[in-house]
Amino acid sequence: MNVFAHRGASGNFPENTLSSFREAARLPIYGVEFDVHMTADGELVVIHDESIDRTSNGHGYVKDMTLDELKLYDYGSWFAPEFAGETIPTLDEVLDIFAQTEHKLNIELKSDIFPYEGMVEKVLAIISDRQIESRVILSSFDHGAIQMAKQLAPQIETGALFMEVLVNPLDYLQNLPADALHLFFPTAVRPSLREVYEAGVPVRTFTVNDENYAQMLKHSGVESIFTDYPERMSVLFS
Repeated sequence: MNVFAHRGASGNFPENTLSSFREAARLPIYGVEFDVHMTADGELVVIHDESIDRTSNGHGYVKDMTLDELKLYDYGSWFAPEFAGETIPTLDEVLDIFAQTEHKLNIELKSDIFPYEGMVEKVLAIISDRQIESRVILSSFDHGAIQMAKQLAPQIETGALFMEVLVNPLDYLQNLPADALHLFFPTAVRPSLREVYEAGVPVRTFTVNDENYAQMLKHSGVESIFTDYPERMSVLFS
């Protein structure tokens, strides 16, 4: 079972911050997952929500602020006082942390609520400039973005994200197309997934923080889990 650090080591560090990613980078795990939005001035930043309200001391939508404006806020103290002063990271800043590691990099394109025009192309340009195509998985609930990424860069692995129970998932993946299925973990044990496992398509599930669930998913055929506690889960499957 492969282990991905979900938004970095987000169980013990503020999610999608440099401290969370530095912790993930030191761990002997398979990969790391993080989320990308685009600012008003076209910069790529790593944060989960469309707004900064939940994970900072500021308010407003990422799309409505420039990078300089977003950098003014504190993205760590909401989690614990010792993380005060964490700023919103850019995609480049996160990739710098993993430049010398071998971790797989799952970049989730967060364009399923607000359509960020040009974001797919910008992400692909950074991946190409860094020559990390073989290390990247692009995933999204915005399947149009996945389709575009596969058309523009067919060599980069893609994963279609779902929360729902699926009917004929293999047909859908092949028609999109996408290389892998990324699922909310309770749906991964449904009978309709059997054809996906038998076809050898990677199935990855989120967000798995319980050891018993992780073992059950491994037995079902799940290739990878996304977890907030990568250190603990990596010990389970070492």
